[in-house]
Amino acid sequence: MDNNGGIAYSGSEPTSESNSLFSQGGYILKYMYTITTTESTKFLTLDFMPVSTDSTVSGAAVDGKIESLIVTPGSGYTNGTYYTAVNGDGVNAGTSSGAIVSFVVSGNVIQKFGLIFSSDTVVYDGGAGYRFGTVTLTDATVFTDATLTTAVNTGVINNGAAGAIQIVISPKSGHGFNAVTELGAHYVIMASQFVGAERDDLHIGNDFRNIFVVTNPTTYGTSTIASDDTVRQSYASKVTSVSGTFSADEKITQASTGAVGTVVEWDATNTILYYQQERYSDYGTNSTGGYSAFSGANVITGATSSAVGTPDLTADSAITLTNGYTITFTDGYVNPELQPDSGNIIYIENISPNSRSAEQTDDFKIVVEF
Repeated sequence: MDNNGGIAYSGSEPTSESNSLFSQGGYILKYMYTITTTESTKFLTLDFMPVSTDSTVSGAAVDGKIESLIVTPGSGYTNGTYYTAVNGDGVNAGTSSGAIVSFVVSGNVIQKFGLIFSSDTVVYDGGAGYRFGTVTLTDATVFTDATLTTAVNTGVINNGAAGAIQIVISPKSGHGFNAVTELGAHYVIMASQFVGAERDDLHIGNDFRNIFVVTNPTTYGTSTIASDDTVRQSYASKVTSVSGTFSADEKITQASTGAVGTVVEWDATNTILYYQQERYSDYGTNSTGGYSAFSGANVITGATSSAVGTPDLTADSAITLTNGYTITFTDGYVNPELQPDSGNIIYIENISPNSRSAEQTDDFKIVVEF
């Protein structure tokens, strides 16, 4: 499978960059993270956007920093730009070395929290270490300078009424430290593509209607976890003395052995018959529920097409397929590449039948909520 992978997701309206901003002194410093071109191609959908952590942003995060404010405008205040300390439990709280708010009074009301220093109420210094904090607006606690040394004139604040500034503290460990947690990402999207025949492992000319996610399947006949990008999971037989054309999905039987199977694909160029044997009557078991593997030089017959072919027991070498990849037979047969029933199925999705061709690309995005 190409482009396989998984990424945490937030159910937000997708954009090219996250909408969460750092701010200080009313100015945007940087975005929390940027969605890469690869992430956008593989994972961006109409309903979900990728969430990732930028190491530069997370490294600059400050635990307990004040990032935002909630302003109640009030009335009757003297116009001007003022500064006040944030009290609470932060580092140097209540002093000019701790967090500081700069607020603007215009039209005798406290202006909204925003991004423009000269006209909005802003976080002048976010400080650090706050778990709680308060802003007190009185003539005694408000100053005309950021060093908090020049007090306002009497009545500038005390003559006003009903105004308030509430602080908003960053998430634990600081804004941007863990974007996945902060943005509430609780989905994982697994993305993959099937391109054409994929190293000749994926059959064309047939359809599929089930999608599975399997963890830790093992290589056929072993306990070793498989690691190939793509694998072929059908049996195959190299046949000779062929008469007719086997049809996809038809039942096949073998003389003498009583083996029963279903055709997955017939490669007429290389005379290779790909088939499956499932645990159902006429698909892998006979009418009495018995199972026999295809073996030996016994004629294989198609129930619908009436095609016949004899397994070539001299086929003991690699055969080059359409796209240059090989398949190696032993005495005319080859097993699937994965051990049947190995691994754990953690996801199943049933879809409408999807027919495949050599020019086709299938794009899969599986959303899992956790």
